[in-house]
Amino acid sequence: MSMNNKQIILAKRPEGMPDSDTFSFIDKEIPSIDNGEVLIHTLYVSVDPYMRGRMADVKSYVPPFPVGEVLEGGVIGEINESKSPHFKKGDFVLGSLGWELYSVANEKAVRKIDPSVAPITTYLGVLGMTGLTAYFGLLDIGKPQAGETVVVSGAAGAVGSIVGQIAKIQGARVVGIAGTDEKVQLLKEKLGFDEVINYKTEKNIEKAIETACPNGVDVYFDNVGGDISDAVMQHLNNFARIPVCGAISSYNKTEADIGPRVQSKLVKTRSLMKGFLVGDYSNQVTEAAEQLGKWLSEGKLQYEETIIEGFENIPEAFIGLFEGTNKGKLLVKVAEPESKK
Repeated sequence: MSMNNKQIILAKRPEGMPDSDTFSFIDKEIPSIDNGEVLIHTLYVSVDPYMRGRMADVKSYVPPFPVGEVLEGGVIGEINESKSPHFKKGDFVLGSLGWELYSVANEKAVRKIDPSVAPITTYLGVLGMTGLTAYFGLLDIGKPQAGETVVVSGAAGAVGSIVGQIAKIQGARVVGIAGTDEKVQLLKEKLGFDEVINYKTEKNIEKAIETACPNGVDVYFDNVGGDISDAVMQHLNNFARIPVCGAISSYNKTEADIGPRVQSKLVKTRSLMKGFLVGDYSNQVTEAAEQLGKWLSEGKLQYEETIIEGFENIPEAFIGLFEGTNKGKLLVKVAEPESKK
């Protein structure tokens, strides 16, 4: 086979916010596939905040991206060629693949997805890692009960928007924190949040949380860290639960992220604060995915997608995550399926 491929590599490790110099586009020939491998044409690429951590050369739960190598993340693609008995040309697949137009992958590195169940993009969002993150973090750590108050930061983002809806399914009162009036409207009018705070227009975020949560906070699903989380911590009820999903406010800081200490507040309220990864729940994924799919088919879950078109716009889309430009899941559409051409 002699086909040209385009790839996006990590050109250098960013200091602070990534920019165009962080990434480089290269052309590379696609190798022939061997037995047990498939050639995948990229259709959609997921850009996610955790990737920023992998751009730094620090020890974490996953190895850092090597400089000079192709970046990778969640990808939905279409089988272009197969030497695997499990896949045929035209199958749609999901996997952690490179930021490239075509990927060669082992048959065990991808799984087939069914476009008849839901749009294929949902397998990177509400029916994929995004939905599973919301599901496990909220239900296993947060354990919201009917009538309790659940606060969600980054509420209009991919995970936060699903968290709030699952909390409503559980009978909780849900307060979201977001950064634009448009997002506030989305969360209240479409996704069913009870109250939403625009942290960019509120002069006193702690007072706004107190007003929105007159009975205190029983569950705080933390996506952002920083000043917002410091403010929420002041209103924890006894035995509150705090699933820590992320801390996007600090991902691009070049100095230590120093704020109020939380230990005394946790002791006084006997609260639980716990970080987690979707991989911690690998033996429960099938059950969770089925439940998410059921809620989606019943209309109990809505989902938002921000889709940017063009392979060349993947770096810009990634940077946009940290500027709060997206509502719901942020995806880059690279190509149309062959069946739609």
